[in-house]
Amino acid sequence: MKKILSSLLLIPAVFLPLVSSAQIANSSDAGPFQALLVNIVTFINDILIPFIIAIGFLFFVWGMFLYFILGGADDEKKLKGRSLMIHATIGFVVIIIFFGVVNLLTSSTGLEGEALRNIPAVEIP
Repeated sequence: MKKILSSLLLIPAVFLPLVSSAQIANSSDAGPFQALLVNIVTFINDILIPFIIAIGFLFFVWGMFLYFILGGADDEKKLKGRSLMIHATIGFVVIIIFFGVVNLLTSSTGLEGEALRNIPAVEIP
């Protein structure tokens, strides 16, 4: 009896979009806002992240230079060089995590290309 009652309650839920005249998503273009988001993601992936990685690499190399070459007998320069290398390594980890989060969000929302891919298209007979 409970199964029959619960199945009778589900029948109106199936026809609810039809009754409420809900809009059907049959377009995969979000217009200028989508173009803006795609441009921002492209800028982050192609320019910003490689630039920050290059700066981090330069800091790491400068820290190595301070630690090994200039800090031969100077403990203060060795400490500064080691600190710079540690901070550069932490920066690498943070930027790689940021890169992964940006790409995860863009792939899950469908913004990695020209058109949104995750919007379902419904055929109207």
